[in-house]
Amino acid sequence: MFGATLVLALLAAMTACSAGSSVSVPPDPDAISIGFTAEPANLDFTRTDGAAIPQALLYNVYEGLVKLDADGKIVPLLAREWTVSEDRRTYDFRLHDGVTFGNGQPFTAADVKFSIDRVKTEWTISLKSKMDVVERVDVVGPAHARVVLKRPSNNWLFDMTTRIGAMFSPSGVADLATTPVGTGPYAFATRKRGDSIVLRANPSYWGRKPTYTTVYLKYYKDPTALNNALLSNGIDVISAITTPDSIGQFETDTRFTVLQGTTNSEVTLSFNNAKAPLDDKRVRQALMYAIDREAVMATVAANRGTLIGSMVPPTDPWYEDLTGLYPHDPARAKALLAEAGKQNLWLRLRVANLPYAVSSAQVVASQLADVGVSVSIEPLDFPAVWLKQVFTDHDFDMSIIQHVEARDIVTFGNPKYYWGYDNPKVKSLLAGADTGTPEQQVTAMREVARTIAEDAAADWLFLFPNVVAAKKKVTGLSDNLVSESFDLTGLGRR
Repeated sequence: MFGATLVLALLAAMTACSAGSSVSVPPDPDAISIGFTAEPANLDFTRTDGAAIPQALLYNVYEGLVKLDADGKIVPLLAREWTVSEDRRTYDFRLHDGVTFGNGQPFTAADVKFSIDRVKTEWTISLKSKMDVVERVDVVGPAHARVVLKRPSNNWLFDMTTRIGAMFSPSGVADLATTPVGTGPYAFATRKRGDSIVLRANPSYWGRKPTYTTVYLKYYKDPTALNNALLSNGIDVISAITTPDSIGQFETDTRFTVLQGTTNSEVTLSFNNAKAPLDDKRVRQALMYAIDREAVMATVAANRGTLIGSMVPPTDPWYEDLTGLYPHDPARAKALLAEAGKQNLWLRLRVANLPYAVSSAQVVASQLADVGVSVSIEPLDFPAVWLKQVFTDHDFDMSIIQHVEARDIVTFGNPKYYWGYDNPKVKSLLAGADTGTPEQQVTAMREVARTIAEDAAADWLFLFPNVVAAKKKVTGLSDNLVSESFDLTGLGRR
C-alpha cells in the first residue's frame, strides 16, 4: 500500500547511506536483475499488510485460479475455465491437470477449499474481509472446485486475482514468512534482508517455462542508487522510477528502453477522520482547498502523473473526473478554518520514508503553512514502522502513501480502516454496487466516489505513473501496472 524540518537531513542520510544491493549478479544470459524501492518486511502476505510482498511473489511464486492480464482483464490461470450460475452465486472451476506445488505436492480442488477457507480462519490482513462473501467451497472432484457465495458479488472474482486468491498447499504453510510455497513458474531460493530476494525457475512448472531461470529482486532505499545501478550495469530493469525528473537520462541513452503507462497507485494524503481536528469536515475541506495538486504532481512526478479527484483511476469503469471539486483556493481554506475555530492548527504528517512520499510531504507542508496550518513531517521506516504506527495503530493526523491495490475505494466502507471514515450511506452504496447488475454497480460506485470526495475523506494528490526503464535486451515489460504483481511471466529477451 502503501505507502517530512527533519526531512532534508533524512534525505541527505538516505543518499549517503544507500541500501543498495551488494549481491553479485553473475553475467548469466538466463538471469535478470530488477531493482525496487520498497522491500518486503517478510514473505507472508497472509499476515503482513503492504504491497511489497505480492509485488514480488504473486503470479511468480503464488498463483490463483484467475489473474489480471496487462489490460486489466480477468483471465484463467490455475482454472482452465469456469462457469457462473444464473443467480450469480455459484462458481464452478475446472482445474488444469498435472499442477504441483514447489514442494512436490499435487494441486487439486481440495487445495482450493483449503486456501479459500484459510483466508477466513488464518489470515490477519485487512483484505481478508473480501472473502467473507463466500458461503462454502465444495470439492466436486479432484479437478473440480465449486464456490458458493452468500449473495451475488460483482467484486469477488476480481478480488480472486489479488493476493487473497493465492493457492496454498496444507503442507506448505508452516513458515510462510521465510519459505513461500506456490505453484508458480518460480520458486523462492534465498533472501538477504535489506538487499535482495532470489527466485529460481520451477523445474516442474505446469505452464510455459519462464525465459529467465534466475531472477534477482534487488532493493534500494535511495532512488539515486537505484538509477545508478541500471546506469552502471548492476541491474537490468528499474521496476518503477520513483524520481520522474531523472527519467530523461534513460530516455536519451540508447542502451535503454523507457515505458510509461498508468497504475492503480493513488498517492493519497490520508486524513484521520476519527480523530480531532480532522473529524470536522470543514477542517478537511480547508486542507483540500489549501493544496495545489498540480504543483504537487509537478514537483514529485515531473507532471507525468494523472490528477483524479477521488479514489478511482481512469482504468476503472466508474471513473469520473472529480478534480474540479476542490480547486486551489487558499482564501476559502482560511475561511473554513475560521468557521471551524481552527486558525492555529498543528498537525502531524507521518509519511513513509519513500522518495515520492517525502517529496510530496514537503510541498503539502509548505502549502498548508500558507493558510496558517503548521505541519510536523515525520518520515517513518517503510514498511514495518509505517504499517505498525499509522496503518495498524492509527497514530497520525495525516499521512502520505501510494494505495496500489485495485479498486481499493471499498476501504471507505470499513470504519476500522486506518483513515477512520464512517459513512452509512457509503457502506450502503458499496453493498448495493456489489450485489446489483453491472450497470447498477457503475452508478453506485460513481456515487461512492463523489460522496467521499465531497466529504473530503482524503486528498488524492495524483495517480502515480508507471515508468519502467530497462536494458534493450529485456522484452515483455508492460506499460501499465494494474495488478499487485510485478509479473515476471511475460518477460523475454532479444
